[in-house]
Amino acid sequence: MDEELRSLTDRLRDEADGSPAYERLIAVRNREELAAVLTRPGQPLWAREIAAFRLGLAGDRRAFEALVLLLNHRDPERCVSAAYALARLGDPRTARAAAALATNELRVAYALTPVRLLTELRAAESVPALITVLGRRLAAPGDPHWRVALACAEGLGTLGDPRARPVLEAARRHPRLTAAAAKALTLLRTDGAPAP
Repeated sequence: MDEELRSLTDRLRDEADGSPAYERLIAVRNREELAAVLTRPGQPLWAREIAAFRLGLAGDRRAFEALVLLLNHRDPERCVSAAYALARLGDPRTARAAAALATNELRVAYALTPVRLLTELRAAESVPALITVLGRRLAAPGDPHWRVALACAEGLGTLGDPRARPVLEAARRHPRLTAAAAKALTLLRTDGAPAP
C-alpha cells in the first residue's frame, strides 16, 4: 500500500466509525465503484476522500473536482492528501486550479498547500502565482500568513525562474523570510529562460 494511502486510511478510520464501507473502499479495485462514491448523494466526506484519493493515484480524472475541493478544505491534513493525489493525477487543469486557490485572497489562510503543490507541479502557472502571492504577503503590514510567504520564497528558489528576483529581493528585507529569500536568490538561473 502506498505510504500516503496508509496515512490517509489511518487518519480516516476513526471518522468512519466502524462503517463496513470503509474497509470496502480501501480494498475495492473497481474504479467504477470508487467513482460512484463521488457522485452518489449522501456519501460521507471520509468516503469521498478515500475514493477521490485512490482514483487520483490511479490517474483517473474523475477524481479531479473532488480533489480540488479537498485541496481547499479547512483541515490541513485533507489538503495535503488531496495535493499528493493531484500531483499524481496528471490532469492539465490541476495547475490552474492550484493557482486560483493560492491567489484567492479570501482563502489565503488555506493557501499553503496549493503553494507547495504549484512548486511540485512546475507548471507554467507556478511562478506567476507564487510571485503574486508572495508580493501580496509583503504588501500587507503585519501579515499573519508568513508561512505562506515562506513557502512561496522556497518554491521560487526551487523553480529557479529569474522573474522572481524582484519579489525575492523585497522578501529578503523581512526577518522571517530573510534566509529563505537569500537562498532562493542564489538558486535563480541567470540565463533568462522561464522555469521548466
